[in-house]
Amino acid sequence: MMTANTFDLHTYWTRHLRPRLKPLPYLLLLPTVYFVYLFTIMPTFKVLRDSQTYYHPNRPAREIMSDLSLPGIEEAKRSIRGPHDVGFAYFRAMFDPDTVEGERFFRAMRNTIIYVVTTVPISMLLAFTFAVLVNRRLRWIGSARIAFFYPTMLPMVSAATIWLFFFTPEYGLWNAALRWFGYHGAENWVINPDLALVGLIIVAIWKNAGYFMIFYLAGLQNLPEDVYEAAALDGASWWVQMFRITLPLLRRTTLFVSVVAIISAFQTIDHALVMTYELVTGEADLLLYEIYNQRFILQNYGFANALTVVMIAILLGLTIINFLISERENE
Repeated sequence: MMTANTFDLHTYWTRHLRPRLKPLPYLLLLPTVYFVYLFTIMPTFKVLRDSQTYYHPNRPAREIMSDLSLPGIEEAKRSIRGPHDVGFAYFRAMFDPDTVEGERFFRAMRNTIIYVVTTVPISMLLAFTFAVLVNRRLRWIGSARIAFFYPTMLPMVSAATIWLFFFTPEYGLWNAALRWFGYHGAENWVINPDLALVGLIIVAIWKNAGYFMIFYLAGLQNLPEDVYEAAALDGASWWVQMFRITLPLLRRTTLFVSVVAIISAFQTIDHALVMTYELVTGEADLLLYEIYNQRFILQNYGFANALTVVMIAILLGLTIINFLISERENE
């Protein structure tokens, strides 16, 4: 009986399983899997665990009666430096607008949402417009493409430095141009609580529109010309061709650009560090900037890690949505 079973298993392995299991593809994937685990999966779980730890290394180690100013933590004699295991106290505090953490979180999320819903559609609209303008066979069209794409080649820190000069009160180019159009409002944009976020939005749009233009330009150049020839023979105007042919055919490109733009907007911090570091009231603090502020300036490690977990969840959700929509489009 054992011999028959052994023979059957050997035959099944030899005829069915062994031809399908080829080790080489899995061996080639091992380095990628290792680095994904080392630099993505493991840090994600570590930051999730550290978000449950109260730790302020900049505070003295003396012990006092304290509830650590966190909801759900009983008052006891403990070090105000830490570390202390506080469970999900930071998340409870974060979603409570009456706490300091909740106030900072909701303010950063409000600024980030305003930043995203403003920069993404305007950048995409300008990118599509630029792509349509430079998608021509003219002699000097290459120079126009370089001019539109040039801001993308600059590091964000350099772009922010350039715009700091533009935003300079009295003699800055931005304020001079606005005065020419009759503007007489506040001029020190980067430290004005009402204008600092607008300044960050302007820099991001100027920096990113040329980058997204490349994707639209590639999509336009791959569209079938016979469709436009048939539409022209039917008497379709330029506007009809744009809204009935071009935009529907660029649907996948638009989806890709929108996801990239949204994720990029959530990960932006460079120009905020350069331009609004003097604005201490927080009106222009984005989510990633708040994480940086809590981790490196205030040294509130637990809250910084909790904010990071929220940001990871947001980006993961956007990635999954992009994947599901892409799969539906492919079907």
